[in-house]
Amino acid sequence: MEQNHKNIDAAKEKATQRKRKKKKWLPIVGLFVLAAAALFGIGALVLRKVIKINPIFADGYEVRGVDVSHYQGTIDWEVLSRQNLDFAFIKATEGSTHVDDRFQDNWQAAGQTHLYLGAYHFFSFDSEGDRQAASFIETVGNLDGKLAPVIDVEFYGTKWSNPPDRADVVENLRAMLDVLEQQYQMKPIIYTTYTVYNSYIKGEFEEYPLWVRSVYCPPTVFFGNKWSFWQYMDTAMLDGYAGDQKYIDMNVFRGTREELEALMIQPLVDADSTNTCYEKTTE
Repeated sequence: MEQNHKNIDAAKEKATQRKRKKKKWLPIVGLFVLAAAALFGIGALVLRKVIKINPIFADGYEVRGVDVSHYQGTIDWEVLSRQNLDFAFIKATEGSTHVDDRFQDNWQAAGQTHLYLGAYHFFSFDSEGDRQAASFIETVGNLDGKLAPVIDVEFYGTKWSNPPDRADVVENLRAMLDVLEQQYQMKPIIYTTYTVYNSYIKGEFEEYPLWVRSVYCPPTVFFGNKWSFWQYMDTAMLDGYAGDQKYIDMNVFRGTREELEALMIQPLVDADSTNTCYEKTTE
């Protein structure tokens, strides 16, 4: 009987100890639950773009710019350019026939400002690459003193749910890149998203400057250091435009202004002119 009482007392003591351990861990578990809930809530707000963390990281880069199209409507480039901007990419063409109806006005007016300018083409998965290149060249013309041409490669319409064949995309994109490089003697810049980069760009076009869209987090999360330009925000609001779209895209360049100038197209020097100059200097 006495042994039974001892066993009962020991069991009660063990039960008491277990309760104490549970009570000890409850606050810690509660803290983890609260932290997880907070992170989930913050993550949801970031995805909804209520909380914007990218501008904090983007402030670490000194060279900033915008990209625009007809969606920004009529732009007062003098006003826009004074808002801590260094460069602007302007939409010129899309596919093999479409020309942005604001391109010429934007191109001429922006050219009167201090901004480094570049023109971009929205790539069509349903059109031959050389025909798209021809449309861009015919529309934009001479790019001396401007940034290298940009090809914007991203999904649109039903391409999200029905991605185009990789081989076809690579073939047509390479054809367009080759024509533009031959025309302007400068490797074009490729703008892309993480999904499209992994599907078509990665392992095929690594030698081209990359402009990446990453509006939720810094590009190093997905692209490492394989980028030159970063579109970090698509919900910025600046002064100087009045279109259907109230927002404007913000970008940074991963380098100095001098390094940005290395992406500018230089006028071709005629061989005969070079020889003539050389002969004059040796007289």
